[in-house]
Amino acid sequence: MSARSMHEQLPDQTDRTDDIMDDEISLLDLAIVLARHKKSIILIPLISGIFAFGLTFAIPATFTAETKILPPQQQSSTVALLANQLGALGGMAGTSLGLKNPNDLYVGMLKSRTVSDNLIRQFQLQRVYSKKTLFDTRKKLAKASSVVSGKDGIITVSVEDHDPQRAAFLANAYITELQKLTEVLAVTEASQRRLFYEKQLYQVRQQLSDAEIAMKQTQEKTGLIQLDAQAAALVQSVAALRSQMAMKEVQLNAMRTFATSGNPDYVRVQQEIAGLRSQLSRVETGSVTPSKAPEAGLEYIRKLRDLKYYETLYELLAKQFEMAKLDEAKESSLIQVLDKAIVPEKKSKPKRGLIAVLVVFAAGFGAVLRAFIVEGLSRAKEDDGNAARFAMLRQQLKWK
Repeated sequence: MSARSMHEQLPDQTDRTDDIMDDEISLLDLAIVLARHKKSIILIPLISGIFAFGLTFAIPATFTAETKILPPQQQSSTVALLANQLGALGGMAGTSLGLKNPNDLYVGMLKSRTVSDNLIRQFQLQRVYSKKTLFDTRKKLAKASSVVSGKDGIITVSVEDHDPQRAAFLANAYITELQKLTEVLAVTEASQRRLFYEKQLYQVRQQLSDAEIAMKQTQEKTGLIQLDAQAAALVQSVAALRSQMAMKEVQLNAMRTFATSGNPDYVRVQQEIAGLRSQLSRVETGSVTPSKAPEAGLEYIRKLRDLKYYETLYELLAKQFEMAKLDEAKESSLIQVLDKAIVPEKKSKPKRGLIAVLVVFAAGFGAVLRAFIVEGLSRAKEDDGNAARFAMLRQQLKWK
C-alpha cells in the first residue's frame, strides 16, 4: 500500500476512534454520576415504597361482587305460527325494535334511573354514601357499578363496596329490578305483539258493545225476526269477509312503518284486500237487497251483520292476544342467572403490592433525575464563567 493511501485512511480511522472514546467517556461519566449518588438512588425508592405500602393500610378495603345473566333472546317460532293464520301480522309489533344487539337494551335498562332510584331506596344508599342529593348518589352508584355485555351474549353486573355483603346484595338486586322492569315494559317481541293486540282488542271490544246495544234496540223496535237459513248464511259470510278484510288492513297499516309500496309482501296484502273487497261486494249484492226485503227486516239484517262482524273480529284478536301473552310469559322467564353474586372473600382494592412497585419505580426515576440535576448544577458552579450568571439568578429569585 502506498504512503499516500495510508495517509488518506488514517484521518478516517482517527475520527472513528475519537467517537468511540467519546461514547465510552460519556457512559463512564454517567456511571460515575450514578455511583456518586448511589445512596439516594437506592434509599429514596426503597423508603418511598415502604411508606406507600404502609399508607395503603389506611385505605378502606373494597370488595367486588359479580353476577352473570343470560337475557331473553328474540324468538321467531311464534311469528312463523302466526304467519300460517294472518300472514306477516304476527310479527309486525316486534319488528319495530330493530336493535343490532338485543343485549344493549337490557344493559340500558340496568343503567336506567328507575333501577338506580329503586336500589337507592332499598339499600338507603344516600346515607351509606353520605350524599346530600339523589343526583350525587346516582353518580356514586354508577361509579361503583359496572354492566357489560360480552361477545358471548352474557351480561355481567359487578358492584364495588366497602361492605362485601352489601356488594353481593346490590349485584343480585340489579337482576331483580331488571325482571320487574321487563314485566312492565314491552321490550321483547312477544311483549310488543301483546301490547299491539291489547290496543286493537280494546277498540274492537268497545265496537262490539256498541253493536250489541244497537242490535238490542233494533229488536225492541222491529220485534224478533227469524231469518231463514239462506239469509243467516249470507249474514255469516258477510261478517267473516269483513273481519278478514279488517285484519288485512291492520296488517297493511303495520307494514307501512317499515316497508315501501314496492315491497312484495306489501303488494300481496293489497291484492288480497282487493280480492276480499270484490268478494264482499258480490255477496252483499246477493240475495238480501233493499228491493228484496222489507225495511224492518233490512235494518235487522244490517245490525245483525255488524254484530257478527265484530264478534268474529273480536274472536280472532282475542286468540292472537292470548298467544302473545303466553309467549310473553315464556320469554320473561328466560332471564337466567348463570352466576349469582356471592359474598366476596377477598378484597379487590387496594392492590398494595402493585402500588408499592409503581411508587418504587417512580421514586427511582425521580432519584436518578435528581442525581443528574445536582451533578449538572455542581459542575456549572465550578465554571468561573457561570459564577456571575448564578449570582444574577439568585438575585432575581429573591422577593422584593
